[in-house]
Amino acid sequence: MASTPTLFATPVAAAPAQHTAAAAGSRTPMLKISDLRVAYGGIQAVKGISFEVLEGELVSLIGANGAGKTTTLKAITGTQPVAFGGIEFLGRDIKGQGPWDLVRQGLVMVPEGRGMFTRMTIVENLQMGAFVRDDDKQIEADIENVFGIFPRLKERRNQLSGTMSGGEQQMLAMGRALMARPKVLLLDEPSMGLSPLLVDKIFEVIDEIHRRGTTILLVEQNASRALQLATRGYVMDSGEITMSGAARALLDDPKVRAAYLGE
Repeated sequence: MASTPTLFATPVAAAPAQHTAAAAGSRTPMLKISDLRVAYGGIQAVKGISFEVLEGELVSLIGANGAGKTTTLKAITGTQPVAFGGIEFLGRDIKGQGPWDLVRQGLVMVPEGRGMFTRMTIVENLQMGAFVRDDDKQIEADIENVFGIFPRLKERRNQLSGTMSGGEQQMLAMGRALMARPKVLLLDEPSMGLSPLLVDKIFEVIDEIHRRGTTILLVEQNASRALQLATRGYVMDSGEITMSGAARALLDDPKVRAAYLGE
């Protein structure tokens, strides 16, 4: 008898931050970026970067404001034209595909700024997250699963999303993305503008989503918190990848600590 699909990807063992190269080599690349270049007019915002996200990983892409992190995510998800380079998802070239096509395939992004349907309720926003699905009987169950992760949303399920606080909107944006049952979840600056208490909550949820089996690419200015959760990390500066490695090694690196951790 086939198992009932769940809100999260099929669980895999989350790799420890200190995972070895051999362990990484045994995992399937879910997302692979090769020599990606993106320009705004004559300005090169992304200058030939390459990186990958392996099955079951939580990979953090850190860097200062203006480093090119958000532009990279927009290029991956088809909302920003790519000048040159390769973008592969599950071994297939996806460069030039629209975000709606990518969501159907399991590549889902929570954008910076959250992108609420402000005149819709919390429940209606979650239903929109499941728009590409054809398993109507499971959608209500998945909404309840989201409410289990974010009890505050359940308390206000009929509230218009445009009247919510920034932290509540971030929870809803993440819940809406989960409703699409992502194979890879892209998170763009999820802690931006939130109070310290809500930042703690958001990172707890990111950790839980990862532990339940969803592969994650996390773009985040809060380098310390991002690397504490991550399997591996990449450091981006002025449109280039300048460092990469196991998250714990980057967290302990004096250059990273001086540049991004305020030490």
